[in-house]
Formats: sequence, C-alpha cells, structure tokens
Amino acid sequence: MKLIVTVGMPGSGKDELVEIARQIGLATLKMGDLVRDETHRRGLQVTNAHVGRIASEERDKHGAGIWAQRAIPKLTETRMLVDGCRSDSEVTVFRHHFGDLFVLGIYSSPEKRYDRMMQRNRGDDGAGLQEFFDRDRRELKWGIGNAFALADGMLLNEGTLDQFRKDARRMLEEILERPVD
Repeated sequence: MKLIVTVGMPGSGKDELVEIARQIGLATLKMGDLVRDETHRRGLQVTNAHVGRIASEERDKHGAGIWAQRAIPKLTETRMLVDGCRSDSEVTVFRHHFGDLFVLGIYSSPEKRYDRMMQRNRGDDGAGLQEFFDRDRRELKWGIGNAFALADGMLLNEGTLDQFRKDARRMLEEILERPVD
C-alpha cells in the first residue's frame, strides 16, 4: 500500500489537497471526519468546542495515537491519502503499520488560514479570531508541530488557489511515482 498522510494547521489547504487527490484517483480518509462522527454519535452539535473536547478526551483516555489507530481499519485501498494527522504519535502509528508512507506537510501563514476559515464557514471552524488562536493552541498541544517536523515533503500555500492546486497535483503525482521501498 502507498499511503500519503497530510499534516497542517486548520485552514492550511488540506481540504483542497483532498479534492486534488480524489481527482487523480486516490482514495481518501479525513481524520477530522472520525472526530466529527464521534461528536455526532454522542448527540453533540459539531462545533469547534465540541469537536475539540471529544478529540482531546479520546486522546487522554486512549493515548495520543488513538485517531490514527481508528483510521487503520478504514485504509483498505492500495493508494490512499489520509488527511489531518495531528501528532507525532499518529505518524508513528502509521509508520508502524505501513511501509510505504509519505508524510506531507502543508504550510500557510496564520493570516491566510484565518481568512480562509472565515470564508469557508464550516461549523467547527469557530466564530472569530480568539477561537482561531484557541484552536491553534489546542492542536499544537496535541503535537501537530512535532508531526509537521516529521514531514517527508512540504507544500507551501501562500499564493492563489489555482497555484496551490497546481503545486498539490504535481507533488502528489511525484509522490505516487516514487518506487516502493
């Protein structure tokens, strides 16, 4: 199996990368969907506060790699992209289970990310600047910075959407062309 795992702060462009991956025939799994599904299963509204609380509670109860562990049974295709790794523990879980793993970091400045998140208006994005920074701090606490440091490659998303899409497609195609180790 060839597995690409993305890591990036909220609003960095991971959803756009997922769309590009689907366009070129990769199966995808969004780790955030696992958390949102669990939030919904518990009868809670999918908000920034609820999703963050559930994600943290499960990590505290079951360990920092729990969301990656829960993702593994869903990774059944020969070529997949997993979106939204949040810690070095999750990277370790994936590396342990999959030999051909590429961790792809996506970087975008806080200003660009905040603007994008306010435009997309997703329920778990939060309502303003304070919630944006609170969410960043929460994700940094989970270890997203450590996961980012383990990236095998990096995409910069500071320009136009069209440029990012071109760069993302090129990067994914290059990763997929690499021989299996």
